Amino acid sequence: MAKDDKTGDDARFRHDSLQDRKTIKGLVDAIGKGLAKGELSLSDDEGEIVLNPEGLLTLRIRAERNDGQCKVDFRVSWTERDDDLQQKPAPKVKARG
Repeated sequence: MAKDDKTGDDARFRHDSLQDRKTIKGLVDAIGKGLAKGELSLSDDEGEIVLNPEGLLTLRIRAERNDGQCKVDFRVSWTERDDDLQQKPAPKVKARG
């Protein structure tokens, strides 16, 4: 179970489930809104975590297709400390179809 990030304690949130594309799009949109607002609140029946992204964030996107199994992973990370980070240009992402 996660502890509330507002206290500065270490915390972890993890959720795995099968969802349809529409539901996943809604969740990704909500993450985008949380990033824009500067507060991400994630919860389920097991726990909750609140994160406050600020400053420069690191974005990692990976995609692969292997023997009929497809995967897209994206990670957004940041540090709560003031570190000098190198900024890279944003990737190009296109919807097809």
